[in-house]
Order: sequence, then structure tokens, then C-alpha cells
Amino acid sequence: MTPEQEYLKLYHRMWKICSEQGWGDPFSYARSKEIYAAIVLKHKVAETLSGADAYREDGEPLEYKSTIGKKCQGSYTGVSVQPTWQQQEEYLTDEKIGKYPEHFYNRFEAGRLVESWKMAGDKVLGILLPKLKKKFSTVLQKKDPRLSATITNSEIQEYGERVI
Repeated sequence: MTPEQEYLKLYHRMWKICSEQGWGDPFSYARSKEIYAAIVLKHKVAETLSGADAYREDGEPLEYKSTIGKKCQGSYTGVSVQPTWQQQEEYLTDEKIGKYPEHFYNRFEAGRLVESWKMAGDKVLGILLPKLKKKFSTVLQKKDPRLSATITNSEIQEYGERVI
């Protein structure tokens, strides 16, 4: 079998497994990394691409951030902008970031999960809110008015707990 033939065979097999398990499209965004991490971390894989990335045994929703960089970090990109900062903060707290009790920062290397950290959702929110507020007044002037901010490796190490 050629590498191309093997790739196509594996691609179709991955699609079939994910379809049978109700895990959604494994090739959309970082979905395959979310599925991989959920299995390794013993979480339940989320059935949809929107909302939680996985669930704890007790049903609590979890947020995952993945990287293939040399250091663990978490980028929160494409955050919808609300009309006022007060509405923005409510959105971030209730719908986007704060609704997840734990955020996991997963680093992949050579196709494997080699590092994973968890951080409490309220701590993540506390770190991100000032960063996003600083950008809020200027974002509406941009062609693509969406907010973004990053949880850095040093913030993960200071406030997180390594699980892998």
C-alpha cells in the first residue's frame, strides 16, 4: 500500500469511528486533538463542535486549548464582540469562558499528547478579562471585529496544575 492509499484508508476509518461514536467531524479545526485529549484524560468526548470540548465524569463541561508549540499556551481567538463592555463581560463570564469550571491546555508533539495542564475557569477568566478589556475599545475599528487573548505558558505554570 502506498502512503497515499494508507492515508485515505486511515482517513475514512477515523471518519467512520467518529461517526459511530457521535463525536462529529474529526477533521474540523482541532477536533481530532480534542477527541485524543478527552480519551487520554478520561473525559467524555463532546458530541458537537460548539460549546464544551469534553465533559468530566460528573457531566461538568470542559474547555480545551491545544498547541503543537514548544511551550503550552492557550489562545482564545474569534471572541464575538458585544455592544458594551458590561455586556461583553457578562458574555465572557456566562457563555464563553467562565461557564467552564476547568480549562485544559494540551501540548502535542509528534502526534501525541505530551503535556496537559488544568486551570480553574474563574482563574482563566480573571487572567483574560483585563487583557480583553484593554483591546475592547479598539476592536470595533478593525475589519474583523473579534477579540482574542492568550493564556501564556508562565500563567499556566503559575496558576495551573500539570496533569500530564
